[in-house]
Order: sequence, then C-alpha cells, then structure tokens
Amino acid sequence: MASLELEIEDVSSELYLALGLKGKRKGVPRTPRVLSIISSLLERSVQKNEKLLETGEKKDVITIFHGLRAPAVSIRQYIERIFKYSSCSPSCFVVAHTYMDRFLQRGNVHLTSLNVHRILITSVMIAAKFLDDAFFNNAYYAKVGGVSTAEMNRLEIKFLFSLDFRLQVTVDAFRRHCLYLEKEANGGYQIERQIQMCRLEEGWQNAEEATCTVNIQRLSCGTV
Repeated sequence: MASLELEIEDVSSELYLALGLKGKRKGVPRTPRVLSIISSLLERSVQKNEKLLETGEKKDVITIFHGLRAPAVSIRQYIERIFKYSSCSPSCFVVAHTYMDRFLQRGNVHLTSLNVHRILITSVMIAAKFLDDAFFNNAYYAKVGGVSTAEMNRLEIKFLFSLDFRLQVTVDAFRRHCLYLEKEANGGYQIERQIQMCRLEEGWQNAEEATCTVNIQRLSCGTV
C-alpha cells in the first residue's frame, strides 16, 4: 500500500513538472506549458460553440462578460499577457480553468470570442487571491485585462455569486484536472507512466517583488 502511494506521488510530481507547475527558474519567467494547453482548449471550445450558435443548435446567454465585439488579441496572447504581468503562480491557471468550468456549467453559458477574455481574466484574478500568498488588486488586474476597474469589480462579484463562493479545489481535484489537461494535450490518449519532463530552470518572479507601477502595454477588451 505504501509503495502504491509513493508511485502515485511520483506520477503526480512528474505530471506537475511536465505541465510547468513545479520548479524554480532564474531570470525572466518562461511561459509554462500548461498555459498553451489551456489556451488551446479554450480556443477549440470557442470555435465549436460559435459553429453551433451559427447553426442554431445552441442559444447564447448574454451576460455581463459579453463584449460588443471580440478583442483583437488572441486567447493565447491574452493568457500569456496575464502570466507576464500578474506574476501569479502557474497553478493559478489550473485552478482558474476549474473555476471557468464550474461557472459555465452553473450559468449554462457558452464560451465565445465575445466573453472568453473577460471570463479568463476574472477567473485568474480570483484564483490568485485564493491560492497565492501575494497578489495584485482589482485595479491592477483591470489594467492587465484591458477593462475598467469598475467593470473588473462587477465581473468579480458576478463570477463569485455564480459559483456560490465555492472556491475550494481539493488536492485530488487539482491532480485530476492536471491529468485531464495532459491527456488533452496528448490528443485525448491516456497518459503513460513516463511523462516527458520539461526542463525547468530556477526562479519564479514573486508578486511581492513587482510593483503596480510596472509598465504595462495598453490593452482594451472593448466596450460592453
């Protein structure tokens, strides 16, 4: 029994390394692999939903997360921007993705190019507040996300109430979600015992070391 538990721990450790969730690196942070996986999943979901909406197989539910037009920045560029400026841990993006799943299921909302950016920035901000010891305030995340502070506050409140403020993600749930992400990254096939290890150097930038005066390139998600 003890050997089985150790083996499970070894698999989880390799999985987290492969996704870029563990390890410290020196110098400028490199984008963790998990961000590419999540952005690809979100992009596929948006494309699928918009095709179904066009054919009338699905009906869109308009929420405060919808913009009048889709932002010019891609989902991948947007998630990399959030990682670059927020300095939140890579694990926040896994937790944020679980929050997004909960939000979409509870509200019967479909991801589209009109709402995915706002849902993403809101979920990451909330995950950082719940998970990380140091995090930026709403005004800072609003600047990173390309929305006003007032809108960021409204999005956060709506998101939290939609989840019933249930933000807890157990260790087992986190591990299972990581397994799901790795499986999707490998084309839907069951991951093998030996997971290819990502070479990670030392040192993640900590939010405490950054300041809100950092030079953030201007971005706008458009007017709601």
